[in-house]
Amino acid sequence: MKYIVLIIGLCSLLFAVSSQAELEIYKDYDIGKEVTSMTTVRIDPNMEDVYLEGLRESWVKAVRLQKELGYIKDWKIFASELPQSGEFNMVLMVMFENSADLEPNQEKYKKFMKSWGQANQDNSRKITKTYPNVRTLTGEYRLREIIMK
Repeated sequence: MKYIVLIIGLCSLLFAVSSQAELEIYKDYDIGKEVTSMTTVRIDPNMEDVYLEGLRESWVKAVRLQKELGYIKDWKIFASELPQSGEFNMVLMVMFENSADLEPNQEKYKKFMKSWGQANQDNSRKITKTYPNVRTLTGEYRLREIIMK
């Protein structure tokens, strides 16, 4: 009985000490400058290729142009190897050098739209109208790296 009380006491002390632990930003960890915008998507069964085909002609074209113009750092698409598990089975990511790149900018917008052209704009609108038939957006996130020291 003494040992059980001793073990319970030690466990309580351990939890009390761990709950008092506090990390301090810039002392214990840093926050990265790069910002990642992430959209989680639930693709309907057997519709991944249909969705990817639409993305290639709309979203992928747009992010490639944005990267070429220097507006974004990079972009990625991830697909789950287990497509029927969880709330989403595909992730679309866009990486920015810093949060300033997310601010509205009329000059950048005009330059992008001029480069994008009316044909791409019309095609993109046509394609995106079909997306609700094959997918559901399940979340949007803006992420920064936590760099532990």
